[in-house]
Amino acid sequence: MRFDDDQESDNIEDRRGIVSGGGLGLGAVALALLAWYFGIDPRMVLNFASQTRPVAQQSSGPVRESPEEAKSRHLVGQVLRDTERTWDRVFTAAGRTYEKPRLVLFRGATSTACGTGEAAMGPFYCPGDRKVYIDLGFYDELARRFAAPGEFAQAYVIAHEIGHHVQNLAGISGKVHQAQQAAGKVERNALSVRLELQADCFAGVWANQAVAAGTLKLEEGDVESAINAATAIGDDTLQRQAQGRVVPDSFTHGSSEQRVRWFRRGLEYGKPFSRDKADPQSCNTFGRGSL
Repeated sequence: MRFDDDQESDNIEDRRGIVSGGGLGLGAVALALLAWYFGIDPRMVLNFASQTRPVAQQSSGPVRESPEEAKSRHLVGQVLRDTERTWDRVFTAAGRTYEKPRLVLFRGATSTACGTGEAAMGPFYCPGDRKVYIDLGFYDELARRFAAPGEFAQAYVIAHEIGHHVQNLAGISGKVHQAQQAAGKVERNALSVRLELQADCFAGVWANQAVAAGTLKLEEGDVESAINAATAIGDDTLQRQAQGRVVPDSFTHGSSEQRVRWFRRGLEYGKPFSRDKADPQSCNTFGRGSL
């Protein structure tokens, strides 16, 4: 994977030099994981814990990073910049303005408008402050634990979270969360799956549009690395590893097959929206009965 230049986004907030104390701890994280197993949004547990035990932060001086972490940080900056260029073109073509999100680098734990962010949660987007959060140590987990190394796999992770920002700007996530409040547990989970699969599709749209614009060049093995990542973090794969069985009604992100399929859809067609809800080229996961 190569970009047309070496520039990074200016919208990065580096908190890695800040030491956070009073975080959630292993108990709260374990409860969040348990909630996920039973189909409950783990953010509900984490947000409650963060309200009762706020994070105290203080600067620890200049950021120290390994060569591997420096490489990951540079790549994140490049990917973020390219998503900014790509989605700005898409929104402009639709007669709208793309508001660039900020991306926060942190270690361990950090405060967000959605509660306390923990490294154990993995990368996430907070609609409350319109920021993407990531502990770069996640990429080590992606390569070692999930056997999904590669720069394009790392780019897919960022592009997926930016997809959530696009949903927020388009008013999609707000409508979904409103619908979830009046729904039962199974329906809430089903709506969450559709939201997550659309973000996967939007990640593919970014890559398609960037390649077409000449700002990104994909090389041999890149697409496979992203597909490996999507496969590794499918709900069925994670549940099978964690509890030895699969409970589809508790899915919140989609199966491995679904995540790969919707990412491929965006990558192939590069078409995020369509007036026709049944358009097979679009990322409208809400306009069809089957996913």
